[in-house]
Amino acid sequence: MAYWLMKTEPDGFSIDDLAERGREPWDGVRNYQARNFMRDAMRVGDEVFIYHSACKVPGIAGIGRVAGDSYPDPTQFDPDSKYHDAASKPEEPRWWLVDIDYVRTLRRLIPLTELKAMPAMEDSPLVRRGNRLSILPVTGGQWRAVLAAEKNKVGS
Repeated sequence: MAYWLMKTEPDGFSIDDLAERGREPWDGVRNYQARNFMRDAMRVGDEVFIYHSACKVPGIAGIGRVAGDSYPDPTQFDPDSKYHDAASKPEEPRWWLVDIDYVRTLRRLIPLTELKAMPAMEDSPLVRRGNRLSILPVTGGQWRAVLAAEKNKVGS
C-alpha cells in the first residue's frame, strides 16, 4: 500500500463534500506528473490525505482511499466542462483519474504551518517553496507523523 496527498479547494470540493457523497471521481487534474501518479502508481486501497488548499488555513482535513483502478477522465471529452481538452481523443485519452472513497475527517485540520514544522515532513514536496502539484506521494513516516499530530492539541 502507498500513501498520497491530494489537494482540493474546499470552496469547490471539501472533505465534507467527500463525506456526503462517499465516493468521488478525482477529475479535472491537468498536470502530467499528477496524472501519471493516478494512472501509473495509485492502486486500490492506497490511503490518501485530503488537503484543503487555496483557502484561509490550508492543511490536511481528512483521509480517503483509492477505490478503483484509474480510467480516462470523462470531463476531457465534454465541451461543456471547464476541464474539456479538445486535443484529447477517446481512443487516446490524455487525462486519467481515480475514484476516492471517504474514510474519515480528521479530528482537527493539520495546518500547513504545522506540517512545515514537522521533522518528518522536511523532505515532502508539500512544504517546499514553489510546489504546485495537486497530487503528491507521502512516505509511511510522513503518514504516521501527521496522524500522530492529529492527536495533539494545536501548539502542544
